[in-house]
Amino acid sequence: MSNARHTAFDPVFDAATRLLILGSLPGDASLKAAQYYAHPRNAFWPLVGGVLGEDLTALPYARRLERLKARGVGLWDVIASAERSGSLDAAIRSPEAADLRGLVERLPTLRAIAFNGGLAAKLGRRILADIAGVELMTLPSSSPAHAITLSAKAESWAILAKHLPDQPADR
Repeated sequence: MSNARHTAFDPVFDAATRLLILGSLPGDASLKAAQYYAHPRNAFWPLVGGVLGEDLTALPYARRLERLKARGVGLWDVIASAERSGSLDAAIRSPEAADLRGLVERLPTLRAIAFNGGLAAKLGRRILADIAGVELMTLPSSSPAHAITLSAKAESWAILAKHLPDQPADR
């Protein structure tokens, strides 16, 4: 995809969302597939599946999103739109922030926000730094460009489990 303006997907959430995971902006593979974290080497689905104790990678995309919501997990990005050539966060230019505060206000059971990577954390923390009663966490990026082992990423991502409901919703 060219250095065009790219737009984020709609957020995935419902009133029972307790944990919100925020990325930066979908990469080219995700934009082409119209799916969060569609790049085959992006570790997001194995990482979040490990936290939930479910093999999300084996499920069709729509079912993955259903399982996230059933477990109290929401997804979105901190950037609503930006210019970018390729998929690297370093190539993002002229970012427009997503309405994170507006979304957070619609989540009465929100307990934590996890930023998937450094850029998401940098931009998201600026917007959400003063949100009361919500823990903000920075996770190592699930992107293959963030070159640490999957097991090291999984160890960091495991902290998310403490923010999940004790019993998953049966949806």
